[in-house]
Amino acid sequence: MNILYSFTKEGEEARIWEREITNASHDEVRFITFNHRRYLDPQQYVRAQLLDNLYYARHSGLMRLYQDFTQCLETHRIDAVIVDTMSPYHPDFLMTLPVLKVLRTGDGPLSAYDRDFAYLHAYDQVLYHSRAYSRDLTMDQKLRYCGAKAIEFWPLWLFDAMYDSAKAEDELFAQKRDIDVVFVGALFPNKMPLIAQVKKALGSRCQIYGLAGWKKNAYFNVMYGFPGWVRPIATQAYVPLYQRAKIGFNVHNRGKYTVGGFRLFELPANGVMQISDGDEYLNDFFDVGNEIERYADADELIDKIRYFLTHEQERIRIARNGFRRVMQDHKLKARLAQARDIVAARLADIENPCRR
Repeated sequence: MNILYSFTKEGEEARIWEREITNASHDEVRFITFNHRRYLDPQQYVRAQLLDNLYYARHSGLMRLYQDFTQCLETHRIDAVIVDTMSPYHPDFLMTLPVLKVLRTGDGPLSAYDRDFAYLHAYDQVLYHSRAYSRDLTMDQKLRYCGAKAIEFWPLWLFDAMYDSAKAEDELFAQKRDIDVVFVGALFPNKMPLIAQVKKALGSRCQIYGLAGWKKNAYFNVMYGFPGWVRPIATQAYVPLYQRAKIGFNVHNRGKYTVGGFRLFELPANGVMQISDGDEYLNDFFDVGNEIERYADADELIDKIRYFLTHEQERIRIARNGFRRVMQDHKLKARLAQARDIVAARLADIENPCRR
């Protein structure tokens, strides 16, 4: 089976995606990558209506993308396409393609109406990375309500580049960790109040890094009483930083309704004990209390950080168990093996409807 994995990434992140997805190939399946970032800035089609405008105008970059994409399908004799991280493929174009079409939804409810729900009719299979969606519906319920043909829970994963595979478990947990608490992530306005409260409560013991220009930093400090300047770090710096940290906390834009990002797996893979929001949805990824801890608000998060900083054996126990769970269930090769099985089953269903 040949599966084309289409995504939009650039720089070091693109190189990681291309290398590791390709290397997940084996005798039963071959993964070919197609980075559609080379053709268009994703902001040009960040919403479905914008893509429709480009398609109507026969935008030269979009038409070149479609031409090269079609050629890639033919050259590699592709059986199925998985489209990830903002689809540039108009439904009317997808309708012409004689392959199984799979959409992997990206940011949950934050982008669902912009670039997921509008495209569901064009795909034979939808993969969603988290059951969390809203107070009223889970993501699987919402996708069925919107008319998706077939859906499957398919979480994100750990890239090999985002941990040190050369270190055995005992070596990883024997090393000195001189950072008490760490957070690495984009400084979105929804996250600012909690991040500021944690930083002000723990001071220099808490290190914060992430995507934040000077305007966002100025807003953060003026609005929340100067908790500190948030600086970016390169992709290559994540692993060395995480391996110095005892505890990492996770915060999502809509709390439990957007849980399930890459950081959820990167922290424990580097020996960091993780405390995350996510409430009941955390159980879809880890055994809460044994492999991860959760919190409901900033006060509870701060209390738990302080508790585990003074209860080292409990912290290490949870961190070790989280590490083992990620190594067993959440690495990229295991996830792509699941994708191959999902695609094979869906192809069989389409060829033989009586199987359903």
